[in-house]
Amino acid sequence: MDTTTTEKHPSTGLLERFVNLYGAEPHLVQAPGRVNLIGEHTDYNEGFVFPAAIGFQMRIAISKRDDARLVMTSENYAERVDFDIAKLPGSPRGHWSDYVVGVARLLIQKIGPLPGANLLLLGDVPQGAGLSSSASLEVAACCAFLEVAGKTLDGVVMALLCQQAENEFVGARCGIMDQFISVHGKKNHALQLDCRSLDYHLLPIPADVRLVVCNTMVRHTHAAGEYNERRSECEAAARYFAERLPGVKSLRDVTLKDFEQFAEELPEVIRKRCRHVLTENVRVLQAADALRVGDLNLFGKLMNSSHVSLRDDFEVSCEELDLMVELAIQNEGVYGARMTGGGFGGCTINLVKENHIEEFKRKVSAGYESATSRVPEIYISSATDGAGSLA
Repeated sequence: MDTTTTEKHPSTGLLERFVNLYGAEPHLVQAPGRVNLIGEHTDYNEGFVFPAAIGFQMRIAISKRDDARLVMTSENYAERVDFDIAKLPGSPRGHWSDYVVGVARLLIQKIGPLPGANLLLLGDVPQGAGLSSSASLEVAACCAFLEVAGKTLDGVVMALLCQQAENEFVGARCGIMDQFISVHGKKNHALQLDCRSLDYHLLPIPADVRLVVCNTMVRHTHAAGEYNERRSECEAAARYFAERLPGVKSLRDVTLKDFEQFAEELPEVIRKRCRHVLTENVRVLQAADALRVGDLNLFGKLMNSSHVSLRDDFEVSCEELDLMVELAIQNEGVYGARMTGGGFGGCTINLVKENHIEEFKRKVSAGYESATSRVPEIYISSATDGAGSLA
């Protein structure tokens, strides 16, 4: 399946269905998913990342209620849930509504009571593909609640609140990148983010370059456990260096020179994890410099090196991702290719010249299906704007 994203406009259908369902005129908000061009597994190490918002989003229509009920209907799951907004669940249920409830609980702590509300949710961010469907839901929910409450939050505060909801309520130990780019994305730009200071720079992507996301259509069952294990391994490496160097709070504080001097006594696995994070931070900074001067060839080489590091040192790739990257880089017009997201399945990100897109899709799809008997999905997007009101 080949999917080309188009510019999103307020959905007349969603608004009409809301009126039919709830009998009220709603506000409509959206928050996009994202793809990370380079800088993987660096965000929770307080390092550097380089994502872009993509043309897939969660849209939420919302209106106030006269009572204290929070009524949510998901069109994706074809189900409705109903809560007392003053007595929201204190723990997750393993349900899609956990992401919304977690955000609502933290917003109440931050800005005070929220009004009762009706919500209708519809998202097209591919789930389980590493494109941040959860962050788009959290950020859209935050925007929706702020809309009916008549309040605003600074963008950084909003991103941190949504990350906190996923960390502390849902229980997923994600870094700040996903929520941050969903809030701060800009059309035709990528965003270089310092995950410690939250300083960021928006850099333009050339007009003739497209973000091509190739979905392997696999998600290995051990992915979540391996992700948490990688975090623990990075934390162990940071503790090791903190015992030998002043001021080390995370791997962000360790230089490659420090690594060369002290890493020999690290267990081999921890040493490999550490080497990936340190070299990946360097690659992100080099990639940002390359994009500033329009050197897409260097940017692409850094993407390719990132994949090798993720495959060999961080060991979060898999046969399907490696195959997809191998197929991609054989094509004319491809600057670079790498896995994106947590790993163990999901998607690759490719920078491709616009006039080579059709050939790329045809060859990669045919090669991947021939080798795996799986039909991949290929999404074509430009970088898009972050969260906001649609109507």
